Amino acid sequence: MTKSELIIIASMLLVLLTNNSVGQGCSDAGFCTIDSFKPNDSDSSETFNNQIKIGAFFGSADNKISVYGNYLEFKRKLNSVVGIDLKMTTLAQNGNGISVIGLSDIFVNANYKATENLKITFGSKIPVSKAGRSYEGLPLPMDYQASLGTFDLIIGVGYEIQKLKIVLALQQPIIQNDNQFFASSYPSGSSFTSFQSTNKFIRSGDLLLRVSYPFSLNPKLKLTLSALPIYHLANDKYTDELNVEKEINGSRGLTMNTNIYFDYEITKKNVIQVNFGAPFIVRESRPDGLTRSFIANLEYRIKF
Repeated sequence: MTKSELIIIASMLLVLLTNNSVGQGCSDAGFCTIDSFKPNDSDSSETFNNQIKIGAFFGSADNKISVYGNYLEFKRKLNSVVGIDLKMTTLAQNGNGISVIGLSDIFVNANYKATENLKITFGSKIPVSKAGRSYEGLPLPMDYQASLGTFDLIIGVGYEIQKLKIVLALQQPIIQNDNQFFASSYPSGSSFTSFQSTNKFIRSGDLLLRVSYPFSLNPKLKLTLSALPIYHLANDKYTDELNVEKEINGSRGLTMNTNIYFDYEITKKNVIQVNFGAPFIVRESRPDGLTRSFIANLEYRIKF
């Protein structure tokens, strides 16, 4: 690597590792981890028609909550320009005396290679859970739901300029969830009285921009640095105890994240990836339960 490349790497690592703010991290509504929106796999992926990914992650969330999860993903190249991918996720949360786990979402996406450098993705997020989980007879906040519970449409484009990859994507909820959480339903002294009420929650869409650049550390090891701003397009809403719909002020706005990926190519068919994400700009209010101050992910993929 050149001296300038080393300076870029060192600067971005410094930002990532010294950041102590609390925010969304890369645990977005789902589309920042879709295969076609992530930094490129190793070059050998172009020579195989199928790919299976198995991954696990953990992170630190707001309100003294730890999150864990895993996923299974299958990607199929149908021909030289069209491919599909399917992904299923699970999520567990632990904190404030509560531990929960459940299936989250199924992602179904179609990818179209318009040109050698331009790729288009159309897809959807199908919830397995409707975010209606309760504890001891009382609805839980979004922070303890396995899924946002929304059915979302996803569209995005990716463009490559030599090694630089730029992705612009939109994830828009079409059907909202069944959450019925009121902070006022919990007794005085409960930690849940400080959570944002989300009864009849209406979540806005998100716009994503990802810029990533890979560096080859040696023939088998690649480092990729990524900047990931996510803009929440409007304030979310909920319905209060008097059945009045209200906006949640401060829930619209920008979350700016940094990500770092390490890809180790065991063979042309087998790759291990470790990645980390953290935010340094956050929204004032994040009622959807996606808040992360840090997240780490381990992934194994096999191509055939």
